[in-house]
Amino acid sequence: MKSGKALIFAASALALLAAPPAFAAKASKIKIGFITTFSGPPGVIGEDMRNSVNVALDALGHKMGGIPVEVIFEDDQAKPEVGKQKAEKLLGKDKVDFLSGIIFSNVLLAVRKTAVDSGKFLIISNAGASQIAGKQCDKNIFSTSWQNDQIPMAMGEELNSKGVKSLYVVAPNYAAGKDMITGLKKTFKGKIVGQDMTKWPTQMDFSAELAKARAAKPQGVFIFYPGSATVAFIRQYEQAGMQKIPLYSVFSVDALSLPKLQEAKINAVLGTYDTGFWAVNLDTPGTKKFVAAYKAKYHKYPSYYGAQSYDSMLLIASAVEAVGGDLSKMDAMRSAMEKANFESVRGKFTYNNNHVPIQNIYLNQVVADKDGVWTTSMVRTIYKDHQDPFHSQCPMKKTW
Repeated sequence: MKSGKALIFAASALALLAAPPAFAAKASKIKIGFITTFSGPPGVIGEDMRNSVNVALDALGHKMGGIPVEVIFEDDQAKPEVGKQKAEKLLGKDKVDFLSGIIFSNVLLAVRKTAVDSGKFLIISNAGASQIAGKQCDKNIFSTSWQNDQIPMAMGEELNSKGVKSLYVVAPNYAAGKDMITGLKKTFKGKIVGQDMTKWPTQMDFSAELAKARAAKPQGVFIFYPGSATVAFIRQYEQAGMQKIPLYSVFSVDALSLPKLQEAKINAVLGTYDTGFWAVNLDTPGTKKFVAAYKAKYHKYPSYYGAQSYDSMLLIASAVEAVGGDLSKMDAMRSAMEKANFESVRGKFTYNNNHVPIQNIYLNQVVADKDGVWTTSMVRTIYKDHQDPFHSQCPMKKTW
């Protein structure tokens, strides 16, 4: 007769033989927390980002790696403390698998520690804080946009090529506004004859700043005003009779401000220049698909905020697909994202060591399309495969 221990061993062996083989821990749902701004003047940006996320989900069949996707949107109200609270909620209570979105650099800086401590990936869809590109980079933080300085650096080069010797600068007084002016000054060889930093995001009266700019008699005026503030500034620019002074901008004149400017017949904006990583007429398969799908769904042009948000979803999808939905494989997902193996609106690109894209920066001009709709059109490439100026401060090494 067999002993009790022998019987237990035999039963255990039979149980192991009968057990099904172990499979990867495939998720039943992909949960993405998307923080943006829906409140106040910047709310138009958040709406465009949400629209573009929806366009990306449509393109993906609302699945990543065959797994249903749920996106939870949260409003940070353009306030760093609120953004931090929303990140804590999404990562703690909602238990999202990925965190994405974020428009403003000061909100990003407030969210960073919460995101990094969680061990989850943060996919930045807009904010380009210099700190995150530099010493505060992290292996789990990726950007689908740019670093703030890059775009105004390109504008500085354009101003030099046009022979502009004097410039008046106006921007909001927060992290990104400071970065924009810093970037411009890195390349612009002329003289800054005046500079104003205005209250953000509440100031909509720029009469005092415009009076000073007019008195300084510059050869150009440079602005950075995302969202509705652009409309207020350019309306007042025209009312002040300053059309003869060329206006140059970054992150201001776009698919969000142009419909309102056209409706108000603010013709001062037509023909003005801005710089950016993207335009609706960029000749890439990703852009053509995105713009066509966005216009079909929402009957208007998307903005670059939307293009970056669209890319965020495709980047996340590339990571999920690479691991067959097993979200525990963080290293493999990170490796997949570092390869940037998805159809980006900007075309094929590579990631730098700090997980910021190495990409082209273009000169764009405000034009009327064939239907008379005001939009931006890519004119030429200013920077080819541009690297942001802070990547050398990031301690991560590029191994891909």
